[in-house]
Amino acid sequence: MLRNLTPTVRAILIANLLIFAAQFVVAPEALLRLALWPLHSANPADSLPFRPWQLLSYGFVHFEFWHLFTNMFALYMFGSDVERLLGSRHFQLFYVVCVVGAALAQQLVTATMHVTAGPTVGASGGIFGLLLCFGMAFPQRQLMLVFPPIPMPAWLFVTLYGVLELFLGVFSLNQGVAHFAHLGGMAAGFLLIMYWRAQARSHRR
Repeated sequence: MLRNLTPTVRAILIANLLIFAAQFVVAPEALLRLALWPLHSANPADSLPFRPWQLLSYGFVHFEFWHLFTNMFALYMFGSDVERLLGSRHFQLFYVVCVVGAALAQQLVTATMHVTAGPTVGASGGIFGLLLCFGMAFPQRQLMLVFPPIPMPAWLFVTLYGVLELFLGVFSLNQGVAHFAHLGGMAAGFLLIMYWRAQARSHRR
């Protein structure tokens, strides 16, 4: 299975699996230091301080198997097509920008909306950026949903997923999920794609 993956997708998947496995052999606090902690916590005694590296490191940490599985399954399904489209170097930059953009969105929301939040972990910000890029690049590609089990074009799937995340975030539904981080990953990916397109147009003139 891993042989069919592009190099960067394979490396990201393996890194996430190794860090997940590490939680069973190292002290929990070691991995908690990689999580994204709020800039200002309502309960400082129960939190670790924010450090700049957390803007990226949190995207490789998962504490629950199903969280890891869903993110890595999406990476497996969509990541290689996006890497082939962008090329490995641009894909690496794109993924990092989406992960960091998601982290910045999460920090902005928790700081400005005075939301009580614990540490944020998971590759979802990067995955949502990949979904956006996939939907823009292959809008008519048919995706089969698990529930309901109906085919749907990629552009519609990505649009509906983004609207759902916005709805859940605004109305504080499904708490414990960083909905605005997901949207931040999509927004960061969109801005980078628009920047690349503008660069390409300027070079053609």
